Amino acid sequence: MVITFRSQHGIPKQLTVEGRSAPRFASEQGPGRLRATCGTGHAGGVSDALPVAGSVSIPEAELRWRFSRASGPGGQGVNTTDSRVELIFDVAASTAFTEQQRARVLERLSGRLVAGVLTVVAAEYRSQLRNREAARGRLAATLRDALAPDPPTRRPTRPSRAARERRLADKRRRTLTKRLRRPTEE
Repeated sequence: MVITFRSQHGIPKQLTVEGRSAPRFASEQGPGRLRATCGTGHAGGVSDALPVAGSVSIPEAELRWRFSRASGPGGQGVNTTDSRVELIFDVAASTAFTEQQRARVLERLSGRLVAGVLTVVAAEYRSQLRNREAARGRLAATLRDALAPDPPTRRPTRPSRAARERRLADKRRRTLTKRLRRPTEE
């Protein structure tokens, strides 16, 4: 595959990519910029919807991305790449949930939401792509946990006879051990 494009100075350039698994490219904002796309045709390996749980998936149109420079390792590119990723999702206005699901998510995530909006930050990788994937996974896991049904209530039980006897035998053994540690009185 041969790709022809212009550099930021207007100079025509060609790029040759070979092999079955060669990425496809899409133009990006600004002159002469290219970005690799995955098999879905979307930049950065992002698909149309974020699967959360069962039949619940969040449309890509409801997710907002913000990028900034991350602190930490980065070498020479540390001040030139915006690798820190913030994934912003408006839970209150989402069409991905039913009314019951939305109420459950809003209730369970009330401590993390600001005006019904959930923000997930990822900055642990040097690559923006890997941070995007981490943020998507973290958002899906957070929403999956919030959508999960309540655990069954615990039925109170009493200790069995054998358990009570074991506890008393252990107490007797421990008492004897401590008694043997005491200094002898003459």
